[in-house]
Order: sequence, then structure tokens, then C-alpha cells
Amino acid sequence: MNQDYIVPSAWSIIEEGFDKDRVKSSESLFSIGNGSMGQRANFEEEYSGPTFQGSYIGGVYYPDKTRVGWWKNGYPEYFAKVINAPSWIGIKVRIDGEALDLNACAEIKDFRRELNMKEGWLGRSFTATLQNGVRVKVKAKRFLSLQLDELGAIKYEVTPLDQDVSISYEPYLDSGITNEDTNWDDQFWNTLSVREDGNRAFIEAHTMKTFFYVCTAMANTFTVDGKEISLSLKTNKTDTYIGHVYETDIREGETFAINKFAGYVTSFNHDKDALYGAANAVLDKAMDKGYKTMLEEQKQAWANIWAMADITIDGDVKAQQGIRFNILQLNQTYLGKDARLNIGPKGFTGEKYGGSTYWDTEAYCIPFYMATKDQQVARNLLTYRYNQLDKAIENAKKLGFKDGAALYPMVTMNGEECHNEWEITFEEIHRNGAMIFAIYNYVRYTGDYSYIPEKGLEVMIGVARFWKQRATYSTQKEKYVILGVTGPNEYENNVNNNFYTNYIAQWCLKYASAEAKKVAREHAGDYARIMDKTSLTADEIQDWETVASKMYFPYDEEQDIYLQQDGFLDKELVTVANLDKAERPINQKWSWDRILRSPYIKQADTLQGFYFFEDQFTREELEKHFDFYEPFTVHESSLSPCVHSIQAAKLDRMEQAYTFYLRTSRLDLDDYNKEVHEGLHITSMAGTWMSVVEGFGGMRVIDGKLSFEPKVPDAWDGFSFKINFRNQILKVSIKKGENTFSLDGGDDLAILVNGKEVSVSSEGVTTI
Repeated sequence: MNQDYIVPSAWSIIEEGFDKDRVKSSESLFSIGNGSMGQRANFEEEYSGPTFQGSYIGGVYYPDKTRVGWWKNGYPEYFAKVINAPSWIGIKVRIDGEALDLNACAEIKDFRRELNMKEGWLGRSFTATLQNGVRVKVKAKRFLSLQLDELGAIKYEVTPLDQDVSISYEPYLDSGITNEDTNWDDQFWNTLSVREDGNRAFIEAHTMKTFFYVCTAMANTFTVDGKEISLSLKTNKTDTYIGHVYETDIREGETFAINKFAGYVTSFNHDKDALYGAANAVLDKAMDKGYKTMLEEQKQAWANIWAMADITIDGDVKAQQGIRFNILQLNQTYLGKDARLNIGPKGFTGEKYGGSTYWDTEAYCIPFYMATKDQQVARNLLTYRYNQLDKAIENAKKLGFKDGAALYPMVTMNGEECHNEWEITFEEIHRNGAMIFAIYNYVRYTGDYSYIPEKGLEVMIGVARFWKQRATYSTQKEKYVILGVTGPNEYENNVNNNFYTNYIAQWCLKYASAEAKKVAREHAGDYARIMDKTSLTADEIQDWETVASKMYFPYDEEQDIYLQQDGFLDKELVTVANLDKAERPINQKWSWDRILRSPYIKQADTLQGFYFFEDQFTREELEKHFDFYEPFTVHESSLSPCVHSIQAAKLDRMEQAYTFYLRTSRLDLDDYNKEVHEGLHITSMAGTWMSVVEGFGGMRVIDGKLSFEPKVPDAWDGFSFKINFRNQILKVSIKKGENTFSLDGGDDLAILVNGKEVSVSSEGVTTI
């Protein structure tokens, strides 16, 4: 059974009723972020039950020493950890001397938690009876500011219901924190100073090894029934903690509130010796604005995001809630403002996987950011990889490649490989192809060719050199083979001739050759610079073409399909439908040995190739391969359902496409893979967006034009979305029997709808 406690709502994620067994899952689901930092939805007050405390800062990490059973040459020296940063959300609450702790209360009623997606805030309310018999109503609301992205704000209110009481608040900062995910239980933070200035407090600390300097800061104000009051404070202080204790008597029915402004300034954005001053400056801005103004600015900032990014779904609240949750979390993770940052698979919601950047960014996320922001955001993501090309060449060199061959890391923080499973680190080399596909996809979508001569061709050359050297000529087959790899299906390791890997390698070699020749013809100055830098020759380009033309692909004549890899048909081909449900998910129930010998596919593998390169295969070929491989697919990767949803829609299998859509959009909300307590699946959320726009909307780019083949699932009355295509905003509204298109200003736009050209004008709505 999937979890089913999130209340269906179009614009909010809502939990009603307190259940201790749900705390960690809800901490993930209700996470908040602003692109620069984020945090799990931990309670502000103390909680003595099981909890996963987490607050994270973009770009700040720790190089945890790799933990492997046996060291092998080429292993990464460290496994980068997304690290739990010093905590600033905490407010210890005592009522008549007793701590407010939901794990210890005598009774909890009317518990409600809401993540308001439209306005970008997290709220919580409940009535609690403490062990001392005091009954109070509590309301809390917090957000991470999009305007002042180094700060968050909390409004926390307590109202005694039956009697006069004494209430104390102790807002605090704490750098004595640990990571949920660590290899050796190392200390990640070194605290340098703990100090205060009036009602403000500061902790300066730096990460061990990487020396990211962070100043965590807070300031607090108080009201009774909305009127600001001044309170004296007492200080509790240790080497890693500072709390300010404020206490006052409150009458029955009065509401005592604390407004806490807090957050981080870091050496990522400031001189490390100027952090205290920078922290004071940003607190000054918050105090000048006040909580109410900051909240209004937050609502407006999110309104601006939703004006472009929203997808509406009519007639299906769960589907609507799912897509908005995905769009919200993508924007909470990455807003495109800082080219040094990227989109981690858990974002700011957990620590699993380590590292901030996977091939997910290039394969799944760039289309979302191209269409819902602008091309500069996508260009920043491409530039991120260009800036790490030297590291990719170093990574390849460590594995024995030479002459400028580049292998982009499976997992990275700064361009270095930091993943410590050999079958992934050494063998899941298909990720290299995604780097080049992203460049192709960007140029195809934006029409901005300038990126290739400026930066992209250098990346293509490094990757092409890798594929040339990684391929082996088989005298028996008289073809080039690629041995010892792991495809996208990580449930099979060390296989030979994975179709997807071989196909994307061939495509990269062809594309690099074609683009090198085009740059030589049309951008002679850039070409001369690149040739001088890379020492590329015409003979080397010819070698790429030779390898590409003779690439081997495993194929079965009887089934008339490409095989996922050599020997796939030797497996015991029992479909997923015949698997005992009690043994699912197999990654939690089976030994790895058993998984590797099974036919079960974690995510789209051969079909990933058919997704990327669908214009190179016929519909009949797609259908045949979909029918063969999908029944063996367990969809235990978050990246799996979206690709299958898009392909099912293309094949007019709308019921199946809809089922896959619900699975991808509600993967975390309904906890399909039984792991949401570890954090959310951020990068796959971009796949959810694609499953609506590319799947049901049928959007493609064909010969420089947007093309649509709209289809509406039976469960929906219709849906709509916006696309920023080459700096023109197109609104698409799809209903059963009628599609409408309109432009937000600008010149007329020629698009294709079901293969026929249509002109859309900003003067009115085009209805088809």
C-alpha cells in the first residue's frame, strides 16, 4: 500500500491529525527552499521523538572519505556529502516551566500542517494539552525569503485556552549538529565563535577540509495580541550553541507571538572575514521590513513564478496537486540565479546520494528550465559543465584515458568524481552522452547556436575522444563494441554492449564531427582558437566517424528488437506482473546478486534511447520495444515513470500514460518507493512536467517550430501550460475537442498542431 494521508488540494499540501509514525515523511514532503538554501520541515519547538533534522546551504559540502571494502585504482578519494548546516529554526517553548513537545503531550487535537504552494510558506497549527494539564493553541508559519535569500522568517504563536500562564521562548542557533548520512561520523563543522549583540546572536563556523565559512544569525521581536512588546533576555551559551530566553506572563485567551528572522551568510558570496557585518546588514533589512512585509513580498515573488510555470489540470485534484508540488520543489531547489549551483537529486530535502549534480540535470531538468524561465537559465546549466571540463579530463585521465578525453562525473560538487560504487563510477559512462544531448537540446529549442562555438564544441571534443578510446574493435564482429558498462538500468552491472550506451556514444561521435565541421565553416575565429587549445585534427575527426559507422548494437532477429545488452534473452524472462507483490520493491527485498541475474529493469534503458532519439525510430519500432521492455520494468527509479508516460501517450495508450503520470507526479506524496522519509526526488520532478507537456501536450521542436499533438486523459476535463519559446510566451489550453493557443505579446508565431501549420497572434486566441 502507498501512503495516503496528504489531503487532496489544488494549491496546498495538507496533513490533518498528528501521527508520530509520519513525522519523518512529513519532514520531507513539507520541505521549503529558496534556491540558495532549504530545510526539512522540522518542528520549531523541541521534539523528542524520531526525527531527521536537516538544513542545507547551496554549494556547501564536505568531502567525506570514501568507504569501500577494497581500494581499487581510480576510486574517488571522497564521497561528497550534502551537509546539515547549523540550525536556526529552533525555538524552545516552555509553559509554566514544562517543555512543549508533541512527543510528550498528554493530548494533541486539530493538528494541521500546510505547505501553501501558491504563496510559498509552511504553516502548522494544533491544540495541545501538556502533562501539567495546561491547554494551549499553537500556530506557526515560516518561509525562506525569495527576496532576501539569505534569510528565513518564522511567526510562532501560543494562546493559553483555560488559564493564565507563564510562557518562555528560547530562540536559538546550534552548530553542534550531525549528519544523517556520514561514512565515518566525522565532525563536519568547526565552530569559531558564538556571540551576541542585543537581541541578535551569531555563530561563525567553517566546514572541515573544504573551509566554507558560514555565519548563522538571528534576531527576534515579540507581540501580545498583535502589539509589539519589549522583553529582557537571558542567555544560554556553549561552545556551539546560543539561546536567548524571553519570558512573560500571558492571560487566558491572549496570543503571545515571536517573530524570528534568521539564516546564513557564507563565504560563497562574501569575504570570509566580513561575514559578521554581512549578517548584521541582512538582519537590518529584515527588521526594517518586518514579518508582514516580508510575507507579502514572498507571496508576490511566488505569484511571479507561478505566472509562468503553472500547469492547470481541470477535473482531477490529485493530478493538479501532484504537478504543482513538483513545480514548487523544482523552484525551491534551483531558480537559475547562480551559475555555480545545480540541481541535486534530493535538493534541500535530505542527504542521500551526496553530491549536487547528476546526469539528471542534462537529461530531465534543462527542458523544464528552458521553457518556464528563459534560455539564460539553461545556458547557465550548460556553462556549469563547461567550467568543469578540465576536471572531466582529469577524471578520465585517472582511469587511463589520454589526449584530452573527458569523462564527466556521475556525481559531483566541483567537477571531480565523488561517487564510490565502482559499477556506477567506472561503468555508468552513458552520463557522458547526456552532456552533449543537453547542448543539442538547448540549440534545438532556443535557436541559440552561439553556445557551440563559444563553449560547447570543446565539451563535444572531450567527450568524443572518450568514446573513441572507450570503444574496442572486435575482429570477430568486425564492429566497435563497448564492454563492461552499466546502462541507465542499474539493476545490471558490468554488461557488454548496452544498447543505450552504444547508441548515445555513436550519436555523440557523429554530432561532434558535424559540429566541428560547421564551426570551421561558419566561425573560423572560434575554430582556430579551439584547434589551438585542443590540438584537434581532421584525421581525428575521421577516426570518430569510423567508430560511429561501425558501432555494434545487439539485435534479436526473432523478436525484431534491439537487446538491452548482450545476453539479455538468456535471463529467465518472468514479467513484473508475475512477481509476488510482497517482494516489491526488489531493491529492498532481494539480494543484489539476485537482482543482477533477474530481467528486471529499474528505469527506461533501451527506451531511454527511444525517448532521446525518437525521430530516428518509427512509431512501430517504438511500439515493439515498449511492448517488450515495459513489462520487465519495476520503475524503482524516480526517473522511470515519466519517460514511460510520454511514450505511452505517443502510442495513444492513454490509460497507461495516465497511470505513469500519477506515479511520477505523486511519487513522493504517495511514497511509491517507500523512501520519502530520506528526502524528495527533485530531479525526477522535471520529468513530471515533461510528462504533461511532452506526453499529453505532445510538444516537440520540429525544424525550429513548436509542434503539438494534444491528448487529454479520460480523468481530466482539460489542462493548460505556458512555454517560453525563443523569448515568446505561448499559452496552450487543451480540452477534449478543442485546443487554444495565445501569445503574450510579440510577433506572430508559426506552430504545428497535429502536423498542420497554424499561426498564433498576440491579437487574439487561436482555436483548433
